[in-house]
Amino acid sequence: MGTGKRGLLTAAVAVVCAVTVLAVPGTAFAAPTPPPPPGTTASVTVVGDQDEELEAVRKKLDKLYRAAAVATEEYNAAEEKARQQSAEIVRLAKEIVEGREKLDGLKERAGAAAAAQYRGGGLPPEAHLVLSADPQDFLDGAGRVRQGEHAAKGLIGEMTRTQQDLEQYAQDADAQWKKLEAGRKAKATAQKKIEKQIEAAEEVESELEQVEKERLALLEQRAADQAQASWLSSGILDDIDGRATKQGRKAVAYATAQIGKPYQWGAEGPNTYDCSGLTSQAWISAGQGIPRTSQAQWKQLKRVDVRDMRPGDLIIYFGDASHVGMYVGDGVMVHAPRPGRSVTLAGAGSMPILGVVRPDAAAD
Repeated sequence: MGTGKRGLLTAAVAVVCAVTVLAVPGTAFAAPTPPPPPGTTASVTVVGDQDEELEAVRKKLDKLYRAAAVATEEYNAAEEKARQQSAEIVRLAKEIVEGREKLDGLKERAGAAAAAQYRGGGLPPEAHLVLSADPQDFLDGAGRVRQGEHAAKGLIGEMTRTQQDLEQYAQDADAQWKKLEAGRKAKATAQKKIEKQIEAAEEVESELEQVEKERLALLEQRAADQAQASWLSSGILDDIDGRATKQGRKAVAYATAQIGKPYQWGAEGPNTYDCSGLTSQAWISAGQGIPRTSQAQWKQLKRVDVRDMRPGDLIIYFGDASHVGMYVGDGVMVHAPRPGRSVTLAGAGSMPILGVVRPDAAAD
């Protein structure tokens, strides 16, 4: 591995916030305000009973915020379904209005036919034929009768189908309303879960002294650095050399431009984001719509091997696909971490990787 790349790896181990420019092909990204020099946090030694207690606190907080992340994905999924169901209800309402207008028009045509028969003495067309004295009139009239009968049957059939369509639209709209109501309940349940977990985490943090909070932050950083170092030790970066597509560069540019903005569960910008809100909006800005949640992104987008990933690809984390970040190159990703944190750069291997998905797979 070359000396230049080792320099980048050292920066990555320290969350790579000290790099000035990321080497994403064709695009330059300004780094956030640098932390202490690379290696500073990784070299901090924390020992003693207090640190053991803080490590227990760190694990507890991690568990609480992970639970909040899972609930956030549930909330986002319910929110997305609610949007789709609302749009479907609007579409069905339009269909019902148009169907009623069509049915009214058909009824007017049927009424006009009945009025014409009334003006003819109330006799059906067949009776007029029987009373005709002219054979040619009879033959001509017979043709018209057949045409009239065919038109009448067509009119009746069209009225029947339109009425059936209206009934089906009404049933579908009712079903969508029920789904929408169920979705609202699911959102409310998920919101309670989120608020409960975050409240519990904030309560734990509020009991810490400032110096303890600072040491806790070091423990969190050390855990992330160790995970990243372990990931890099496999030589993974020797294999990852994919170049960003035009859309990928746009998505990365959008995501990195949000660095420093606060995390907010359920948010999609422009001032706050949650993890999948950041990635979905970044790709929308690049002209590519993708699923809203990290779990849906994992299920619906094309999966690629980690060694084949390129800038713009999404890295899905944890076994339940409850977190996502965007790969930006050189072993680094950008993500919205959790409540109390802001959009930032981090080591791509600083959390357990479930897999990688590609929003712009059509460009392959």
